[in-house]
Amino acid sequence: MNFPNAISILIADDHPLVGSGLAALLEGELDIKVVGLARSGQEAVELFRQHQPDITLMDLRMPDVDGVAAIVGIRAEFAEARIIVLTMYKGDEDIYRGLRAGAKGYILKGGEPEELLEAIHVVYSGKQYIPQTVAAKLVERMGNPELSAREVQVLQEMAKGKSNLEIATGMGITERTVKFHINNIFSKLGVSDRTQAVIIALERGFASL
Repeated sequence: MNFPNAISILIADDHPLVGSGLAALLEGELDIKVVGLARSGQEAVELFRQHQPDITLMDLRMPDVDGVAAIVGIRAEFAEARIIVLTMYKGDEDIYRGLRAGAKGYILKGGEPEELLEAIHVVYSGKQYIPQTVAAKLVERMGNPELSAREVQVLQEMAKGKSNLEIATGMGITERTVKFHINNIFSKLGVSDRTQAVIIALERGFASL
């Protein structure tokens, strides 16, 4: 049985086993109660409106609406929402996007249960929870040149193995413009070819396979 003033938790994760496992773990704590389990970003927004939980655990990469968009959507309506990003991705771009959207904490899946419980209590108290490893990634990201939205889009298409012509056709721009963006991408990422650019894009979270 939970305490009457138990911390209410909404879990947003599209992997059923992960979501159910988290719920089972948290329900074992007397001062925590799980009020909802969302399978997509859109469902997370809807369940947040319904339950207005104390803490939301948000996976970043989900179908329909991703975690970052869900965070933005929730905080547009509930500015004081306390959201913790809980993800398996540790790319600096993922961290940057999640925290910029308004998340109050960021922890990686696969960690110890004690870390998750600590993060919940810290964020519930009104503070941020950012582990040292995540903070280091964030500092690294802040020191890197910013890619424009167009450059990120081109990089994502490159990661799919598309040629310059295919990228140009799909984006409705000229092949010359694609080459211009790619040159800028190479310069900002400090690489000299497409393979290196894609590897860094995957590592940092600009793109996924």
